Amino acid sequence: MAITFTDLHTESGLKALNEFLSGKSYISGDKISKDDVKVYAAVVEKPGDAFPNASQWYESVDTQLAKSFPGKAVGVSIATQPAPADSTPAKEAEKESPADDDDDLDLFGDETEEEKKAAEEREASKAPAKKKESGKSSVLLDVKPWDDETDMKKLEEAVRSVEMPGLLWGASKLVPVGYGIKKLTIMMTIVDDLVSVDTVIEDHLTVEPINEYVQSCDIVAFNKI
Repeated sequence: MAITFTDLHTESGLKALNEFLSGKSYISGDKISKDDVKVYAAVVEKPGDAFPNASQWYESVDTQLAKSFPGKAVGVSIATQPAPADSTPAKEAEKESPADDDDDLDLFGDETEEEKKAAEEREASKAPAKKKESGKSSVLLDVKPWDDETDMKKLEEAVRSVEMPGLLWGASKLVPVGYGIKKLTIMMTIVDDLVSVDTVIEDHLTVEPINEYVQSCDIVAFNKI
C-alpha cells in the first residue's frame, strides 16, 4: 500500500515524517529502498533536533547514497518557488506519479551476471553437504545346532529375532550335515557402517538366550553389494 507524505519542506510535513519513522530504520523495511530515496529527495535539508527520528533516518540514507556516488561533489543549491494559491491536496494527488514509475529511478542498478553467480555460489555453500551413502554387504552364515534333537524352527526364529539398524535377514534353508543333524544356512544384508558381522555372531547369536539352540556360527560368504 502506497505511503503519502506532503509538505516535507515544512515543519508539519517533517513532524508527520518523524512520527512515521518512530521505531523504524527506513520507510518500507529494514533496508534502504527507492521509497527512501524519493522521500530523501523531497526533504530540503537535514531535519533538526526537534525531529530525531527523521534526522537519524536522513543521515543514514545520506551516508548510503554517498557510498553509491564516490565522485567528489562541489555542492549545488536548488531554488524553490511557493506553491500557487489555487493548489489543493486533490490536485497535488493527481500530479503524483504512479507507483510503477519507480522503475525509472534505479540508483543501484540490476544485478550483473557475476553478482548473480556469486549469490548462487553463496547459497550453495550454505546447503548441508549430502552425506555419502554407506556401502552394503551380503553375508551367508552357517548356523549349527547342538544335536539332532534341537528344534530347528525355534533356532531360526531365535536367529531372526536379532534386530538392529542396518541388518536385514533374507532367505534361509536347512542343510543336512550327517547323523540326522541339519544346519541352518541363512542370508543377511548389512549396512557396513552400522553392522559388524563379528558383533552379530559373538554378542547375539552365540550368547544367551540364543545359544540354547545355536552351538556355533560361521561365515560362509561375504560379498560387497
